[in-house]
Amino acid sequence: MSEEKDNLQEADGIEKKEELTTENKIPEVAEEVAESIEDTKSDDALNEIEASNAEDAEDTANEERHTIEKKDYDAMSMDNLVGEFEKLLKHHNIQAIKSHVNDIRDEFNQKFNAFVDEKKQAFLDEGGNERDFRFSSPLKSRFNDSYREYKSKLSAYYKNLEKNLKANLTKRLEIIEEIKGLLNVEENINDTYKQFKDLQESWSNAGPIPRDKYNNAWNTYHHHVERFYDFLHLNRDLRDLDFKHNLDKKLKIIERAEELAKDDDSNRSFRELQVLHKMWKEELGPVAKEHREEIWERFSAATKVIHDKRQAYFASLDEVYAKNLENKHQIIANIEEVTADEGNNHSAWQKKIKKIEALREEFFNAGKVPIKVNEATWAKFKASVRTFNRKKNAFYKSLKKDQYENLKKKLDLIKIAEDNKDSDDFETTTALMKKIQSDWKKIGHVPRKDSDKIWKQFKTACNAYFDRFHESKNAASEEEQAALEAKNTLLEKAKTIKLSGKNASDLKTIKDTIAEWKAIGRVPRNKGFIEGKFNKLIDDLFGKLDMNKTDSELLKYDNKLLSLTNSSDSRALDKELNFIRKKIDDTKGEINQLENNLQFFSNVDDSNPLVKDVHKNIEKHKEDLDIWESKLKKVKSYYE
Repeated sequence: MSEEKDNLQEADGIEKKEELTTENKIPEVAEEVAESIEDTKSDDALNEIEASNAEDAEDTANEERHTIEKKDYDAMSMDNLVGEFEKLLKHHNIQAIKSHVNDIRDEFNQKFNAFVDEKKQAFLDEGGNERDFRFSSPLKSRFNDSYREYKSKLSAYYKNLEKNLKANLTKRLEIIEEIKGLLNVEENINDTYKQFKDLQESWSNAGPIPRDKYNNAWNTYHHHVERFYDFLHLNRDLRDLDFKHNLDKKLKIIERAEELAKDDDSNRSFRELQVLHKMWKEELGPVAKEHREEIWERFSAATKVIHDKRQAYFASLDEVYAKNLENKHQIIANIEEVTADEGNNHSAWQKKIKKIEALREEFFNAGKVPIKVNEATWAKFKASVRTFNRKKNAFYKSLKKDQYENLKKKLDLIKIAEDNKDSDDFETTTALMKKIQSDWKKIGHVPRKDSDKIWKQFKTACNAYFDRFHESKNAASEEEQAALEAKNTLLEKAKTIKLSGKNASDLKTIKDTIAEWKAIGRVPRNKGFIEGKFNKLIDDLFGKLDMNKTDSELLKYDNKLLSLTNSSDSRALDKELNFIRKKIDDTKGEINQLENNLQFFSNVDDSNPLVKDVHKNIEKHKEDLDIWESKLKKVKSYYE
């Protein structure tokens, strides 16, 4: 048997190679198999796929990275940028958010530095010394805390990843050695074939490996898989069956790639094409020799179409960035034009300030520019804004006399507010308080050193009055107090309800209790929490009834709607209607997303656990959708 195998290997041109150690076998075999693996080095499209999949070989969060929304960070405020950073850290794998974090970091630092520059310039314009300038920001501290957390988690991830990648590589090399050993096993070919299939399964489950070892490892693996298939011609039925299976699967992959080539979303097509190439390379074995070149050329052709579309997309981005640069230069020119305006009174400067604020916002929203001119463009923008601020500050320094007049007017308003904050003549005093608040806004600037102090003094007096005013409105009437006592009594009585186990009878008992509660009427606003206690008790009783989930949910919801109609909030029902509509839209969106996800499993059998989970999740969302739509009908019935 051994001699027969040796003869067959020689007949098929399979050269025996010197045994390779774990340290050196991949480079040697890479040379050995250079002619047996499809040569993609001259094709940019295939090179890009190879490079991307090699990178993904050590990246367990690649697919998640593509699903995280890349928001327009250029247009976000610093507060929103920090909020987005914190959400990314909380909800996503640390290795999936690198590009998002980098973009957020760049945008935040750019905006924060501009903000500090403005504060520093204002400090200097008021006569401060540059060496004495100090500035601290809670927002910056939040950002720094998040960034430290990100770096710490990322470092821990990479340390653990390096260990796992090395272990997985060792395991894969051992599998290759075992496949090589099958050619020298003297046993029943069917048993050998079963061992081979088990090793293929182990290979598929071996986990990610370092990207720099990826291509050589796969080429080595496929080389020895092909050697095994050549050896397997001892049992052509087994080999031909595998060849046919692989051909069928690869043809389906080609058909999907050709469909993707017609898709206008080049990024989405490229991501799915990566998956198809990984399936081709990592999950499927060879086909009969007479088909290999034909199907590979067809697959490569579809790949090139997608690649060319993607390159065209990036070229169009360059055009967009160039247009954004043109727009930003125009915005800077507009800022310089506003700065040169000779209008030199308070009203004119207020208009100019608003124009500059709008232009600054427009600049931040103008989008990305070519990276090579980004710093220069940003510097030119900062310089134009700084020039405007200097001129503005110089003007307002000359307005100190007016500011002291404004201070006197605001102090007069503070006296009015403090003289009337304890008044019980709410009808007259409320109108007066609203008027002086309006007058305060119209007066204008006061000296900076007095601004915060007098505002707090004025706000304290106004708040003291309006707190008393609202307390008086919330005071319980005799009727509401009586309703509260009656509801407390009924609540205690409802706690003693014992259900009989007969649905019809028990349902009537619960509904009668609800009707009695509703008939009592409203309680004082500050005692509204009693409604929540009653609703929870009723929900618990509904939950004990022998009925399906949908019926139980709708009965509970009837009780909630009755509570809303009794609410002191006149818009409570409108808010509930909007909430239900949003839940319906969100649920439909989840269903659509899950159904779209199934397209990625087009070549996977429905018995696959992942596919089963997706179908199960879709059914659950559809059940929830039925309930939400039933609730919507009930809410709408209250408007009829």
